[in-house]
Amino acid sequence: MAFLEEMKIKNGPETRIPLLGMTMDQLKEVVASLGMPKFTAKQLTEWLYVKQADDIEQMSNISKKNRGILSQKYRVGKQAPVDAQRSVDGTIKYLYQVGPNQFIEAVFIPDGERGTLCVSSQLGCKMNCVFCMTGRQGFTKQLTANEIVNQIAALPEFDQLTNVVYMGMGEPLDNLDEVLQSLEILTAEYGYGWSPRRITVSTIGIKKGLRRFIEESACHLAVSLHASAPDTRASLMPAEKALSMVDMVDILKEYDWTGQRRLSFEYIVFQGVNDSLNDAKRLTHLFRGMRVRINLIRFHRIPNSELDGVAGSQMESFRDYLNNHGLIATIRASRGEDIFAACGMLSTDKSENE
Repeated sequence: MAFLEEMKIKNGPETRIPLLGMTMDQLKEVVASLGMPKFTAKQLTEWLYVKQADDIEQMSNISKKNRGILSQKYRVGKQAPVDAQRSVDGTIKYLYQVGPNQFIEAVFIPDGERGTLCVSSQLGCKMNCVFCMTGRQGFTKQLTANEIVNQIAALPEFDQLTNVVYMGMGEPLDNLDEVLQSLEILTAEYGYGWSPRRITVSTIGIKKGLRRFIEESACHLAVSLHASAPDTRASLMPAEKALSMVDMVDILKEYDWTGQRRLSFEYIVFQGVNDSLNDAKRLTHLFRGMRVRINLIRFHRIPNSELDGVAGSQMESFRDYLNNHGLIATIRASRGEDIFAACGMLSTDKSENE
């Protein structure tokens, strides 16, 4: 019963443990511990992930007696957002509470028939990237699978959702067990039944978790690069010292990216830092022989930062050079610039006001 004991510790002052975010195997452990029939675990997955129940009392094919037993120790664990900021372009940044005066962000981005949700995996972050507002918060805690899945399950636009990206607050590979658990629930037949191709996980490259994620998940991988040379990247991202971008690319080259699974690199373009022709040339050399996509990103300014973005024409010239030299480069459209666009800004504001 080690799993159940661990959940009691993670649950904190709330005495009842959330069921949302549990895998089939974990739910089997729950029903066994309560002396219920084994098939109850399958009933629970249907209510949690297919029928989207909000309360145990809604689970009508579980006997009233067993619903009562379940409710004594467990709850569904779905919690609606506590706040939202809406952009003129349709983007919505939601705030979810994960503890006393603790808030995380998830951003819903509608785009025609496509609806993408950017979810968080940690409260705060240990990576301390200089361009990231979340990094300035410092690290507070790992999110549980419940707190990750809840961002999706409790999304008001759930029925419009077509894609999920783990690109919000935190470093997913630094919380890999809970992230992989949430991915299992999203993709398993007993869960939401999504194709892994609808999900992208973003990382700066954590050595201990990179191989494990690639080998244990079939979801797309996006690597936050943001520089063409190790010394520049180290000045922006201290984690470069733990795993060099050169070594990271060497690891990625060991795997097959020629099928449907996509490998992409995120590259925020900073004026006078990583935007030169020499930077573009180094990128073409770094990725020679690889099938990768480079997403060029405009910089959303954060308070008290000396970094600045570049003009649109310069972004286009950078993109065109990469495309003309064997790479696939695109410029990501900026969304939600009028609603605390940078990750961590809304949650920081909420915590300070609280």
